[in-house]
Amino acid sequence: MQDLIIMVAPNGSRRGKQDHPKLPVTPDELADEAHACQAAGASAIHLHVRDQAGRHSLSPDAYRTAIDAIQARCGSTIVTQVTTEAAGQFDLTQQIALVNDLRPAAISFSLTEMLRNGEVCASAFLHRAAQMGTAIQFILYTPEEVRLLARLWETPGFGIPPRPVLILVVGRYSGSQESSIAEFDQLHTALTQTGLVRTCVWMTCAFGRSELACLERSIALGGHARVGFENAIVDAAGNLARDNAERVSLVTEIAARHARPLAGVQSCAKLLGMRQLGAVLA
Repeated sequence: MQDLIIMVAPNGSRRGKQDHPKLPVTPDELADEAHACQAAGASAIHLHVRDQAGRHSLSPDAYRTAIDAIQARCGSTIVTQVTTEAAGQFDLTQQIALVNDLRPAAISFSLTEMLRNGEVCASAFLHRAAQMGTAIQFILYTPEEVRLLARLWETPGFGIPPRPVLILVVGRYSGSQESSIAEFDQLHTALTQTGLVRTCVWMTCAFGRSELACLERSIALGGHARVGFENAIVDAAGNLARDNAERVSLVTEIAARHARPLAGVQSCAKLLGMRQLGAVLA
């Protein structure tokens, strides 16, 4: 099995201090969180930034400020992945504009959001991203989306890399934000049936009290893990988690139980398909 990537998703686009007092929002808070989570075992951070009102933002300048703070605090000890999440606020043009302006080394992108303007537009974006050197992690929410990615992957010239990088999102953003092992199994079954599981680098995230149970199943089957307050702020009993580093530490313990060595920052970057370790491209 591959060395395990633990990616921390410390805040997301929807939560704030009212949800958890230690949810990081500012660049300095994100930098401190990245440092603490790296020490706990994370080799990557999934980065969301906010505007002056605390709302989810796709501002390249806001990303640059946060990335600079993380690099000043952590150096090259952690990979930074930028989110392009629309979160009901942004359209595909704005998402693509972020990537073209910021030139991030690694991004996550919902497959369905990427396809909102059709397959021709999505293919053109994939080719531009490849030319820039931006590594993409495809976000998949349903077995149907897994099968769609497999079809596009098999389409000559479409632009899906030979070794796709993807994340299975177990559950949905909702009021309850709870996931289940059954939902994970459905996604993993689709991944297996399409043959993607033999080629891709796949990761899992899950919501609420079942977060760690789903991540443990993913780790046991050879997948990677994204953990943090974007997806869960409570433990299995429903008690409020201490902080993101605590959640990362629990995944580190799971990795040890399953004899999965943790990926270092260089191994993490390679597995994510990155051409360089820096957060933005030169």
